[in-house]
Formats: sequence, structure tokens, C-alpha cells
Amino acid sequence: MSYRFQKLYEEKVFKDPVHRYIHVRDQVIWDLIGTKEFQRLRRIKQLGTTYLTFHGAEHSRFSHSLGVYEIIRRMVDDVFSGRPEWSEEDRLLALCAGLLHDVGHGPFSHTFEKIFNLDHEEMTREIIEGSTEINSILQRVGVDFPKQVSEIIEKTSTNKLVTSMISSQIDADRMDYLLRDAYYTGVSYGNFDMERILRVMRPRPDGIVIKKSGMHAVEHYLISRFQMYWQVYFHPVSRSAEAILLKILQRAKYLNETGYHFNYVPVHFGNLFEGNVELDEYLKLDESVLLYYFQVWQEESDEILSDLCQRFLNRHLFKYVDFQDQIHSEKLVELHQLFLKIGINPDYYLVKDTISDEAYDYFRYGEEDGKKPILLLFPNGELKEISRKSELVDGITGKKLSDSKLYYPHDLIYNEPDETRKKIIEIIEEIAGAKSR
Repeated sequence: MSYRFQKLYEEKVFKDPVHRYIHVRDQVIWDLIGTKEFQRLRRIKQLGTTYLTFHGAEHSRFSHSLGVYEIIRRMVDDVFSGRPEWSEEDRLLALCAGLLHDVGHGPFSHTFEKIFNLDHEEMTREIIEGSTEINSILQRVGVDFPKQVSEIIEKTSTNKLVTSMISSQIDADRMDYLLRDAYYTGVSYGNFDMERILRVMRPRPDGIVIKKSGMHAVEHYLISRFQMYWQVYFHPVSRSAEAILLKILQRAKYLNETGYHFNYVPVHFGNLFEGNVELDEYLKLDESVLLYYFQVWQEESDEILSDLCQRFLNRHLFKYVDFQDQIHSEKLVELHQLFLKIGINPDYYLVKDTISDEAYDYFRYGEEDGKKPILLLFPNGELKEISRKSELVDGITGKKLSDSKLYYPHDLIYNEPDETRKKIIEIIEEIAGAKSR
């Protein structure tokens, strides 16, 4: 039997709090899970700094990746199998793409990417197609198989159906992270009836469609996703921790560029500081490595780096006020000047953070660059976009999510305030429109 179709002698299972069990019968999948590149995901949190807000959010990209794989497995084995629109030849491709879709993420993912100008999807492609254990396994399936898998993840594949299973408005990735993140943060917003959605999914050449009878389950899913972004993913306290994390990496990068002599040299960052990314070096980075440096950098002579690391590790986060550019931009300039006057570097201690629906992959019907819509399949075979039939979905379609906060070190401003600090407090409270938090 060829490696593509080889099965394990006995099914392997992972006990999972979201899906109860994750089932593995394919030798290829079992071998991929055992690679060092995939095992590295155990050491990268799914939700980055969110554990500093929701203490249970310690789950990893490893568990999420297994969860996405399991949802894909259920799609292809329990729902799509035997249907004329589904080709069994695509089964392993879908399973591998689901399992490996996040393998290129770095420590504290998006913040890390921002500082070092990285793209986790590009790193995923390099891991899948480069000189890695994962690539050697995929090569055994077929010479072109690694490229086929990476194209699905990059959304450049001509196979629109498998791509939509991994990345669309209602895909395995989103379904798993909503349920998993809700479970580990302890909130109920992300819960929805995944069992019902899986039962009403139908394969089509251009992507997944949903039977009309499943419309209400999809409504629930969309509302859950909407609420999770506001209540969890956009939480201002998590963003405060992320702002400090960003400034730590920014400061370390700056010190390296200006010839600062580190007591604890960041050897693991190597070429990253120079703007060059070596795959082997990248794969050695995980959150335990970064946290080690944050721990030892508390003892650095650079006061800014030392202080920021202490804040992050001990959860002494920045406070925040709501901020509106069109109203408060001049106040921000004044705050910069006042911070400099009292010896606080505003480049590291005064942070304006704005989040919007650009970070929220939300369908806006009718836009040329809009995401592919969720289509309902009617008994007569007709397809209709969901917001045209659901008043609830129509009510949230195109709604712009946007929120701006101004973060600052409350302890450095409010402790024993002099005249300058009193002026800073006055401006901050004016921006807040009330007593500062």
C-alpha cells in the first residue's frame, strides 16, 4: 500500500476538552504530528498575551491545530464522503492543510511578526516546502504534495473547495478557535452548535455551502464570532500587555542596532535583528525562549528594557483611556512633550492602539475585495447569500468594528505628582471624559 493511503495498525486518539476525542488513523498524519516543527507549537500559546487577562487561556497552537484537523476529518469522513461533488483524492490534502495551517507561527505571533517584519503564512510555506521533517514526510506522499498543501494554506490553490474548508467565512479554523478559546477563557460567547453546522455543510466546486435548514445555526456562529472579538480578542487589558511586549522587542532591537552591550546577549535573535530570517534560527524560537530573555533582561542596565520586562512578567500593565484621533490628536502631542519633560520616554510609555475590522475577517457583501459570502442551499438547488435571507445577519453585515485606546504608565504619573505630572493627569482625565481608570 502506498504511503498516501497507509493506515495505522490501531487508531490513535487525543483526549480533547472541545471535541472529546481527536482521531488519527492515517500514518501520514501521525508522522506529521511527531515532527519537531509541529511539536514546537506546544510552546506557542494560541492567544498570545490573553492569558494575562483570562488566566485559563494557556492553550497552545498545537491543540488548536489538532482541533482544526479533527473538524476537517469529520467533514471529509462523516459528511462529504460518498457525495458526487467530493473527490476522495482530496482527503489527505485537506487533512494535512488543516493540521499544518498554523505551523509557521512564531512566539506571541502577531506582535513578533510586526517587529521583525515577518509573515507567519510565508514561514508556514518555508516549513512545508523547505528542508524540514515535515517536508520529508509530505514528499513521501508525492513530489508536488508539499506545494499543494502550502497553496491551500496560502489560498492560492485552484482547489477552491479544500481551501474553503481551511479558510472561509465558516471554516474549520474559525470553528475550532471560537470553541477552544471560549472554553479556555471561561466565557460563553464563543459557543455555538458546531454539530448542526457540520451536518448541514455541503461540498461544491467553489467551496462549502450550507443547507437552508441550517441558517439559524450559522446565525448563532456569526454572532458568537462577533462577540468573541469584542469580549476576548479585542480586550483592552490584553492589548496593554501586547503593547508592552511590542515595546520590549522594539527596545531590544534598537539597543542591538545602536551597539548596546547586553549583559545577556540575545543570541537566539541573531539575524532577525539584521532583518534576515533563517528558517533554522526561526524554528528555535518559542515563547519559553522569549520569556527567558525577559527574565534576564530585568537585570540589564538599560532602564527602559529592564522596566518593561518587569512590567510584562509581573503583570504591571499600562492603564488606558478611550482615545479619538479627531478630538484628541493635539492632546497626544502635548502629552509627548510633557512626558519628555519628566524624563519618561513617550516612544515606549505612551502607546496609542487602534483595532478595527481589518483584524476581524468579517464579510461585507457587495464589496469587490469582500470575502467570499456564506451561501445557503435551497431544496430546489438555488444558492442565496445568507444576509439576503437572515435579518439577523443582515443587521451585522458591514458593521465596522473599531476601538482606540491610549496606554500609559499610571504608576509613574500618579505617584507623588509634581506640577508637570498634574498637567499630564489633567489631560488624561480630559481625554477619558471622566476619572481615569
